[in-house]
Amino acid sequence: MEVEMKIRGLMVDPVTNMPIVVLKDVNGNSVLPIWVGVYEANAIALEIEKVATPRPMTHDLIRNLLFGLEAGVKKIVVSELKDDTFFAVIWLERNGEMISVDSRPSDALAIALRLDCPIYVEETVLKTRRRSRPYPRPAAMRNCAAGSKTSTTRTSAATKCRPFRLAEDYSG
Repeated sequence: MEVEMKIRGLMVDPVTNMPIVVLKDVNGNSVLPIWVGVYEANAIALEIEKVATPRPMTHDLIRNLLFGLEAGVKKIVVSELKDDTFFAVIWLERNGEMISVDSRPSDALAIALRLDCPIYVEETVLKTRRRSRPYPRPAAMRNCAAGSKTSTTRTSAATKCRPFRLAEDYSG
C-alpha cells in the first residue's frame, strides 16, 4: 500500500553536512528523511522557492521533454529501502499507457515538484525504516560503529558516528 507524502522541507544533517529531504504523511504523523546530494537538494530548493534560472536545469529539461513527448507523470513512489539506499519509481502516462522508470528518490522528487504530481512512499519502506533503525544513514556513515570516526577527513567532534533524529513532534 502506498502512503501519500508531501515534502515538508529541506535540512542539513549536522553530522555529515549532507542535505536531507523530509517527507511527511499527508494524513498522519509519519516522517521520512531521505539523504540527498547537494546538487539534487539545490534542484529541489529552487523549485520549492520558485526561483527562475536563466537556462533550464536538468529537471526542467526533463519536464520540457515530457511535455514535448506528450507524456505526463502520474505519481512518484519511493518504492524500496535496501542496504540504507532508497529507490524510487516515476510513473509516466503516454497515450494511455503507463510506464515505470527507475529513479533516485531525489530526482523523482525534483520532477514531482516541477510537474505538481503526487508523492507516495510504499508502506513497507516506512515499516522497514522503523525496524532497522530510526533513519538510514548516508554511505559515508554506513560502516561506523557508535563513537568511532567516520571515513571523512573532518577531525571535529561532529565526525563521530551518532544517529541523527528529527523531533518526534516535528510539525510546523
